Amino acid sequence: MGPGLVLRGLVWMLLGAPLVSGAERRLRTPAAHFLYQEKHECRFANGTAGQVRYLYRDFWDRQECWRFDSRLGRFVAVAPLCERDVERFNRDPQQLQYRMALVDSYCRHNYAIYEGFFHSRQVQPLVRISPTKAEPLAHHTLLLCTAAGYYPSEVVIKWLKNGQEQTEGVGYADEIQNGDWTFHAQAMLETVPKRGDVYACQVEHSSLTDPITVQWEPQTSDSAKSKVWTGAVGAALGVAFVAGGLSFYLRNRKASPLQPPAALIS
Repeated sequence: MGPGLVLRGLVWMLLGAPLVSGAERRLRTPAAHFLYQEKHECRFANGTAGQVRYLYRDFWDRQECWRFDSRLGRFVAVAPLCERDVERFNRDPQQLQYRMALVDSYCRHNYAIYEGFFHSRQVQPLVRISPTKAEPLAHHTLLLCTAAGYYPSEVVIKWLKNGQEQTEGVGYADEIQNGDWTFHAQAMLETVPKRGDVYACQVEHSSLTDPITVQWEPQTSDSAKSKVWTGAVGAALGVAFVAGGLSFYLRNRKASPLQPPAALIS
């Protein structure tokens, strides 16, 4: 049975020490708490209700004890401590018949209720590119492409540089399931950007007719631009100041008459 839709049900209870009174409460140390869980899983092959596998799993303190598998039609011990319980369950035909009936009454019944939501819901991803350095032209830069808020799961993310797909320096993070029935994925590219290069993140998803492509070009940062602009303005002002001073000096030199030496004046 291939990968498909899974429905889960969970029941749990917390087991602790019984209440005691008086001196007995003071003398006895409270017992540790243990978690008991029951999980009901419906696994639908290829996302359809045609082939269904029902699992009823029993856990004691986070360790699986035994399970019922509808594909086998019987209980199976997972932990050696639970083998006697499994033998007793498998000798009970009513218990086996009841669990097998849940394939229809639990799995296929709930599939019919939620089928529209699972199969018709399509949410397109939001794609953005984030560089990790303020001045990407200076050093190695890690570009991060994020595809967020899409449904169903599974996207294909590709990095392109000047139209060519990149494979070196590319890394992928595990897909994350959000709490609102959407998913989140990221792909990273480590590169040394040069002026004129065009990077693109291309995302493919079942909700899209055509892939989403977001471009990014390396640019000088605002601080570097400010420094260049300040230097240019300062240089222009310096040139203007020197030119003005030289012009004033030359005008004064032409306007002042030549004076004879003091020794020739009678």
